[in-house]
Amino acid sequence: MGETMTSGSQPKSDATDSGCAAVPPASNVTHMKILIIEDDLEAAAYLTKAFREAGILADHASDGESGLFMGTENTYDVMVIDRMLPRRDGLSVIAELRRKAIHTPVLILSALGQVDDRVTGLRAGGDDYLPKPYAFSELLARVEVLGRRKGTPDQDVLYRVGDLELDRLSHEVRRAGKEIVLQPREFRLLEYLMKNAGQVVTRTMLLENVWDYHFDPQTNVIDVHVSRLRAKIERDFNMPLLKTIRGAGYMIKDEG
Repeated sequence: MGETMTSGSQPKSDATDSGCAAVPPASNVTHMKILIIEDDLEAAAYLTKAFREAGILADHASDGESGLFMGTENTYDVMVIDRMLPRRDGLSVIAELRRKAIHTPVLILSALGQVDDRVTGLRAGGDDYLPKPYAFSELLARVEVLGRRKGTPDQDVLYRVGDLELDRLSHEVRRAGKEIVLQPREFRLLEYLMKNAGQVVTRTMLLENVWDYHFDPQTNVIDVHVSRLRAKIERDFNMPLLKTIRGAGYMIKDEG
């Protein structure tokens, strides 16, 4: 039996003592982490708790701008995004995520449930669309399905270049088993370089995908961060990995 979620209201159903309806633990969702972008705080609190009891860790953002920031700065297996949000609507959030080459599966929640509405949502970059009201058991099942989508480079959890490893889920970086502590921007820079390992990454690509600039403001911010990153991942190691390609950009590559 599933509880029904309506726009702007808490689900009404048979519930356990914890306040959430009894839902079987999700299958194959060990370590799954999702982002819920929902401005209805009561509904969001319920969903966060219900997902946790199903074995899924959920972060929450209450508006489109905050959700876009969290979805860009962190790594999630699935994002659940309400279509009508303050500050920035859900479809705009999805479109911007896709423009940034973030292809995390997205499930759209919306009170707009007509065929044209669903088509618009899917064409905006959504992977699934669930109209309100809905049953949490169905939402959970759909999230499980989206979370099982693997195999594309953007969905890889672990990047490796030589003996350098980056875990997108835990935000840990290691080289030859030694942990390397990076600042958030350094992590994002390394993640983008490793995602494009063996290829030249231009300054424009880094400005647009790591710094969100759409023009070159004649700043040395890239050079400074690359220099700091290179020092951290190559200090005490014999084999250099991060190379400057004169007149073109940068490349991370294992030539061992």
